[in-house]
Amino acid sequence: MRNIKYLFAGLLFGIVLVKSEVISWFRVQEMFRLQSFHMYGIIGSAIAVGMISVLIIKRFKIKTLSGEPIVIPDKKFNWGNVYGGLIFGLGWAITGACPGPLFAQIGSGFLVTSVTLLSAILGTWVYGLVREKLPQ
Repeated sequence: MRNIKYLFAGLLFGIVLVKSEVISWFRVQEMFRLQSFHMYGIIGSAIAVGMISVLIIKRFKIKTLSGEPIVIPDKKFNWGNVYGGLIFGLGWAITGACPGPLFAQIGSGFLVTSVTLLSAILGTWVYGLVREKLPQ
């Protein structure tokens, strides 16, 4: 029962995804066909909020609720991120879903999205198998 706040946060997030039409396959296709600004506006505003949040955390040395310092390590460029991003984007364009909205799509009754969810789980499992053999 003490984790019920996470259930409510997830439900709220799902409602926001549905109401903002982020889970709409048609909106995703419009984005990849460069026909609409809707999704770019949502993604761009999320990036802006994230950047401002990190800036505030670093500038004011904000701590976690338990009083621990928040440490944001520097990231080193890795071509694997580029390749992974291209594969992710291709899958997003083909299926019309990325991992966040998958559950909201299934919850909204688009049960065919279950195939995408199972494919994502399978892809993660295969990556776990071959990860040690990939250049890191």
